[in-house]
Amino acid sequence: MKGGNNLARSKEFNEEEALDKAMEIFWKQGYEKTSIQDLVDQMGIHRRSLYDTFGDKHSLFVQTLERYESLIAAQIRNQITEEMTTVESIRKIFELAVYSDNASPKGCLMVNTAVELSLLDNEISQRIKSAFKQTENLIANLLIRGQARGEVASSFDSSELARYIHNALIGVRVLVKMTADPKEFDSTIDMTLSILKNDQ
Repeated sequence: MKGGNNLARSKEFNEEEALDKAMEIFWKQGYEKTSIQDLVDQMGIHRRSLYDTFGDKHSLFVQTLERYESLIAAQIRNQITEEMTTVESIRKIFELAVYSDNASPKGCLMVNTAVELSLLDNEISQRIKSAFKQTENLIANLLIRGQARGEVASSFDSSELARYIHNALIGVRVLVKMTADPKEFDSTIDMTLSILKNDQ
């Protein structure tokens, strides 16, 4: 009975919370610099529990990327409404990337990972490309909606324009790690979105 209680206790942790803690340390340190011991300490679970629940370090990292992607997607869904104009909607995507809460590590986990691992790990590279493509498609859909409403010039190719805006978004996500000056962010965002305003 006593042993059974000990076993039950060893499994008593919230998997989602533990995954969020792992995501945070990967986000701060990167994949290579984060050791299994770092993860065990950060997640507050036993090494055995880590392996039994999440698999090896690489498997855990993939799960943190999936978790991050789902959290960002949920943020965007909650912040963008049908009533917003195209410029307002796309600006909100930029603002979510730049003005995260102070508790979060700087920059974007996806962009950080792309820089660190995309040439070294094909599975991770494919996941990053898929995540980037989803964001690009979201922007393209907002542009198509804007064209239907007369907010964006119909002369634009929505796919090409979405790629241009998404590349600027990636650049801003990198800039976040280098400066805390909101004027730099705002001017970059304004310049990127001016292409929409100028051609309305």
